[in-house]
Amino acid sequence: MKTDIVVDVESDGPVPGLYSMVSFAAVPLYNDTKSFYSPIQAITDNFQPDALRVCNFTREQTLGFPDPQMVMTAFGSWAEQFGGPLVLWSDNPLFDGAWFNYYCHKYLGKNPFGFSGRRIGDLYAGFVRDPSKTSDWKKFRTGTHTHNALDDAKGNAGALRRILREIKESK
Repeated sequence: MKTDIVVDVESDGPVPGLYSMVSFAAVPLYNDTKSFYSPIQAITDNFQPDALRVCNFTREQTLGFPDPQMVMTAFGSWAEQFGGPLVLWSDNPLFDGAWFNYYCHKYLGKNPFGFSGRRIGDLYAGFVRDPSKTSDWKKFRTGTHTHNALDDAKGNAGALRRILREIKESK
């Protein structure tokens, strides 16, 4: 049985490998009490101060965060509890999924999500039958969008649950 997981990543720059992921969260769609969150130590010398300001971290903090191998190993163990394929959902899978894929392969040798992800905005735009409405779903977020990976993943999961419920009720 598949498990839908909403993922959010914060980073110190635009692309994995050249910059570092500084925190991430993975929230099971229907049980956010089983969420995974961790800050993660910077792995490159490159960083953009503006990117760090967005997620409210300093470079000094990111250098002191937990070791990436330890964090990703813990995430891999956490992911195993679901027993089946995981489906990555995100506000922006091109961004979040790229970071996640890079770190999973670098530190785990595989990505528990495989090679695909789902974009919440595309699902919503399809549901309302208007491809220009890919950002309108954000009004359904639960909580405030803070650029704290756990807050944002939980808020996005809340919005996704509502959209899926509305889709089901419309049938």
